[in-house]
Amino acid sequence: MRQAARIPLLVFCSLALLHRAPAQSMKDFFSSSETPVVYLGIDFNQAKLIDDANANEMDIRSRQYAGINELVVTESKKFDLNKAFHKTSIDHDLGPVNKVNEKADAAKIKSTNTSDFHRFKDDDIRAIVRGLDPGDKKGTGILFVMEAMSKSAKAAALWVTFIDLKAKKVLFTDRVEAKAGMGFGFRNYWASTIKNLLNSIENKKYSEWKNKFQ
Repeated sequence: MRQAARIPLLVFCSLALLHRAPAQSMKDFFSSSETPVVYLGIDFNQAKLIDDANANEMDIRSRQYAGINELVVTESKKFDLNKAFHKTSIDHDLGPVNKVNEKADAAKIKSTNTSDFHRFKDDDIRAIVRGLDPGDKKGTGILFVMEAMSKSAKAAALWVTFIDLKAKKVLFTDRVEAKAGMGFGFRNYWASTIKNLLNSIENKKYSEWKNKFQ
């Protein structure tokens, strides 16, 4: 009888550990500057460009999305991912987001509806992550999901998302708004929001997120 009574308890403990696994993984992420991390870039697939009537949506999809992603990784001193996420080194792989960004519906990019700036929920981010193919990569992935870019508000809304690459599951995601800075042309203008996002992570958000998992 005693041995039989242990089985439900063991099952309960196992389920409890599974429920806590994502938090534990995030705790590991924040516990060391050497944690293996892969930066996956910016997912623009469902992004809305608000109040920019003159924008060329075909050019945005075919050229500008890839240009912004490439700029972030090639100009690493300006877009300092290591510093923002307190890591010694962060690898990057833009392949998965480039594939999904190329499939964005150009006809749905532009919008005049200001409510499109606030339309994603956590479940939307989970669905977007399931649509990525990180291959055989393991460890923690960092993905920026672009929700919207508002020309009238001069700001972008992004979801900073941490992913268990092997399981293709969201460990943690948080919506952050970032102001646009100076920049000539579509690429540079909206890339400035990524720079301001990274500054916000370094100066404020990183500590806030770390405290959630201590």
